[in-house]
Amino acid sequence: QEQLVESGGGLVQPGGSLRLSCVVSGLMFTRYNMAWFRQAPGNEREFVAAINKVGNSPYYADSVKNRFTIFRENGENTAYLQMNSLKPEDTALYYCAAHEGFLAIKQGAFQYRGRGTQVTVSS
Repeated sequence: QEQLVESGGGLVQPGGSLRLSCVVSGLMFTRYNMAWFRQAPGNEREFVAAINKVGNSPYYADSVKNRFTIFRENGENTAYLQMNSLKPEDTALYYCAAHEGFLAIKQGAFQYRGRGTQVTVSS
């Protein structure tokens, strides 16, 4: 059974950092491009970042560029999102997703997704 399980969320002060992890099982990890999305209450789902299958081509939403870093460890079937200089407006449920097409996932589509991990940025 395909599973994407996120961890690493929590409460952090503005300016702080968090690293989210997404462990994938039941899928051939290297066949999938990975992405992170987020959704705050009352808001639509927002694309955050994507990484291609081999991990050498990251892509970011303008709102997180130069603050967040997406990367993956294919030997560990894990994708990561390093978040620095966090702002209150980054508060949301973050979830990882997988899609075989890189263009598709950058446009917001996914074939599999996890249940998410909550990130709250507040003083």
